[in-house]
Parts: sequence; structure tokens; C-alpha cells
Amino acid sequence: MTKESHTISSIDNCRLIELDRHHHENGNLTVVEGCNQLPYELNRAYYLYDIPGGEERGGHSHRECAEFLVAISGSFDVTIDDGINQRVVSLNRPYRGLLIEPGIWRVLHNFSSGAVCLVLSSHHFSEQDYVRNYDEFLELTAIKREK
Repeated sequence: MTKESHTISSIDNCRLIELDRHHHENGNLTVVEGCNQLPYELNRAYYLYDIPGGEERGGHSHRECAEFLVAISGSFDVTIDDGINQRVVSLNRPYRGLLIEPGIWRVLHNFSSGAVCLVLSSHHFSEQDYVRNYDEFLELTAIKREK
């Protein structure tokens, strides 16, 4: 993967996906079964929690990795940015998540007390897949759009 490699996507390609909910008297169950609900094979799962009030997470894009974010507890907002357009998506249901395509800058913010964000990734962790500088992100997306 070269420094210049970066997927170009649109925030319009990012979408909310509602997962199947199974209601029971003794509680509800939601299952994610990889390719049945996500457009990629699940390779990594992690979660964010105990985020102090006013803090942000994310602040990066991925060159190749797609991610699915779910507020499994509490709520938070996600600002998605394709270098031209931005949109804020609020997540607050454990059965609804946001699919973020590669090449999209994301910032997670406005975490409620006790919020937990589950992230299901298409790729294993690779520092080379991250673009952590917004100006570099804008440069990469501009270069790709010119070609």
C-alpha cells in the first residue's frame, strides 16, 4: 500500500443498517452474522467505552478498511466527511448501526454517559491503513478526484 493509495468514496455510500431484532419476554437479542448483514467479511471487532465528557474519538479515515459502528449502550454522534460533503449521524439504538466506507473521514463525538461503541471492521489493524491528518486526507481525496 503506497502513501498515495486511498479509496475515494462519498458520504452517500455510508448508510444506516438495521439489524434483526429478536424480542423475548426476558430481553432482546440482536445478532450480526457477517456477510448476511454487512457487505464484507468481519475481521476485527473492538469497542470504545468510558469516553470522558466532551472528548472525541476517530479523527481519521481508512485507505481500505470499512467499518460498521453501533451504539450498543447510550448514544453518540458520528460526523462523516468525504472531503466535499459532511453529515452528522446520531447512533442510539443497539440494533441500528452506521456502515462507513473506506475513504471517509469520521469523528465520533457527543458521547452520553455510559456510551459503548462497537466497531466491526473489514480488515485487521494496520497503521498503514490510517490517514490521521485531515489536511493529508483532503490532499489524497483531491488527487484521486483529479485523475
